[in-house]
Amino acid sequence: MRLDDRSLDTLFRTARTHSVWLDKPVSDDLLVQIYDLMKWAPTSANSSPARIIFVKSASAKQRLLSAMIPGNVDKTRTAPVTAIIAQDHEFYNKLPHLFPHADARSWFAGNQSLIDTTAFRNATLQGAYLMLAARALGLDAGPMSGFDNDKVDQEFFSGTHIKSNFLINLGYGDASGLFPRSPRLAFEDAAKIL
Repeated sequence: MRLDDRSLDTLFRTARTHSVWLDKPVSDDLLVQIYDLMKWAPTSANSSPARIIFVKSASAKQRLLSAMIPGNVDKTRTAPVTAIIAQDHEFYNKLPHLFPHADARSWFAGNQSLIDTTAFRNATLQGAYLMLAARALGLDAGPMSGFDNDKVDQEFFSGTHIKSNFLINLGYGDASGLFPRSPRLAFEDAAKIL
């Protein structure tokens, strides 16, 4: 079934990366709904390596702000929620549950290069799915990579096999803070059909 134009606009054509936020809270229930929608999107061998921390409280936000580059501090401080998209480098231990029809755990155990590549690639995909789910459920998103990953890992994932990937500010964007939309590459500049 093809989505209607309004839905395609919401997800892609008129959706924007927001940096200025309305002072309107995002409920925990909505964050659960976003996760429960995005979790159905595909990953390699259903590996689902993304681990997400939704940073909402003032104390958790302070810890996160200490890792931001200067240009990302205000947009993160004022966002109702910042999702830390991370990947679990021991994701394969959940494969007997997530991919029960094969011994998928054995494909990864002991192969650190494959673990790292699979975790990073699929958690990145899951972060993109999370942005689409947030947009589909009425929120705006502002993805960012301008932060110190090591600091975030120390603050939020110390003692684990989880490493931060990127951040997504979530909330209700203030359209007055948007600048004109930047162009995108044309099909012939970025793609081929062979």
